[in-house]
Amino acid sequence: MDLIIELILLIIGFVLLIKGADVFVDGASNVAYHYKVSTIVVGLTIVAIGTSAPEAAVSITASLAGSNAISLGNVVGSNIFNILGVIGISALIANLKVDKVLIKRDFPFLIISSIGLLLVAYLFGEISRIIGAIFLILIAIYIYRMVKQANENKENNGDNIVEAKISIPQCILYIVLGLAAVIIGSDLVVDSSSYIASLFGLSQALIGLTIVAIGTSLPELVTSITALKKGDHGIVIGNVLGSCIFNILFILGISSVIVPMPIEPKMLTDILIMTIITILGAIFARSEEEIDRKEGIVLIILFLIYMTFIIIRN
Repeated sequence: MDLIIELILLIIGFVLLIKGADVFVDGASNVAYHYKVSTIVVGLTIVAIGTSAPEAAVSITASLAGSNAISLGNVVGSNIFNILGVIGISALIANLKVDKVLIKRDFPFLIISSIGLLLVAYLFGEISRIIGAIFLILIAIYIYRMVKQANENKENNGDNIVEAKISIPQCILYIVLGLAAVIIGSDLVVDSSSYIASLFGLSQALIGLTIVAIGTSLPELVTSITALKKGDHGIVIGNVLGSCIFNILFILGISSVIVPMPIEPKMLTDILIMTIITILGAIFARSEEEIDRKEGIVLIILFLIYMTFIIIRN
């Protein structure tokens, strides 16, 4: 009976996370549109941060609860799912055109961030408060430079500008309600998944890498597919790259500043896989500046192989 209740609470938590993130993205995106911000910048910042809100809420809540394995597993698993699952599924729907700016600036920055996390895990075995603070400084610099470059090039680069659909007061209401749902949902997800993991003898790392990671990445998937159907490829790839960068630098940064985060030895393998997959995604993006259906199939197959691997490993 307790298991059924926890499963219901887990589902409710995911619904609140996904719907809350969706409402938050609507509100935040329309604020940007009111100020004539380009869709690529919106995808890399506001939409990416909004769709990563579930990961942030879950990871911070897990860190405060002492469940660091769920926190780190959530981030690593989410990044793997974003690249293999979100991009893979989106590429099956239509070939994904990749903007040159994303190839030259954002993919390399994500690769550097992933390698940085791998080195920290290998050399120190934990993300300390100092390293967390460095991560936060890096994400602040990244966002500042990106927005600055976008503003400098706005008149010449032909970025798409979207008209706002709701008023500023409505935007603020959406943001507040969306964040509230995300926070409540994250608390339910962490508590329920931790209980289920202990009940079945599953490790917190496995739960973080699978159920929690995929569940909190659903907003990225839904947002990307919705944007793709509207023909906005800038938001699709920008959303994924921005979310992955935000996951590593902001989420792990803020979580470890609150509570230093030990890294289990076996998580080194997952961080290494995440880094290799990120490099593979960049290679696919560079080929003819798009990710086609064949590459999408490869990404999905790799995701299924990875899922099988970590389940057997547990």
